[in-house]
Amino acid sequence: MYPVTEELLHFGLTRQEANLYLTLLSQGELSGYEAAKLTGISRSNTYTALAGLVEKGAAYVMEENVTRYTAVPFPEFSGNVIRHLQEKQKSLLPRLPQRQTKQQGYLTIRGTQQIMDKLVLMIEETKQRLYLSVPGDILAQILPYLQQQIDEEKRVVILTDIPCPLEGAVSYLTQKKDAQIRLIVDSVKVLTGQLSDGENSTCLFSLNRNLVDVFKDMLKNEIRLIELGEEV
Repeated sequence: MYPVTEELLHFGLTRQEANLYLTLLSQGELSGYEAAKLTGISRSNTYTALAGLVEKGAAYVMEENVTRYTAVPFPEFSGNVIRHLQEKQKSLLPRLPQRQTKQQGYLTIRGTQQIMDKLVLMIEETKQRLYLSVPGDILAQILPYLQQQIDEEKRVVILTDIPCPLEGAVSYLTQKKDAQIRLIVDSVKVLTGQLSDGENSTCLFSLNRNLVDVFKDMLKNEIRLIELGEEV
């Protein structure tokens, strides 16, 4: 898990702004001089960063004899950032160029966060059914997205090494403990690879029908072996 300061950078703050924002949250109303003294940031940089916080909607100015600053509560600040981004997304989508033909090749996705983002997006885009083979620690991170598909009455089949907590999913208990993931969505998309080495993690994504069929057969065979083992 990243430090809080680092996480705040995702909301458009610089590191100095993030440090000052956390200081305002914990200390309450502060003048620029007080904020500089508490954070160890130079006074000139402190006033620049405080102005940035105000401009970005993370702090309010209190006009008194001495100008003081107070933090905007994080739920309000972050909610505004997300809302503005969603509005920009809606504005941009119809104006962006569209790919003329669908990508039928193989795309390499590198990095744990990028792979997790693709995994979640594919789950959210499911129209009818998905088949997922994934270790339990990764499954735990995507449970809400899978539950949403179940609630929408889509078929969700999961192979994992822990008891699956999702009611409504068809689940199979596997023995493997590696970090390999395989996801097939609507028999048209496949994501497969290793999610075990941080930014060196690599997965393959494809819409290629032959590859999708290969992985469908692999999952079917694995499920059959599990079922045969249960019958013994």
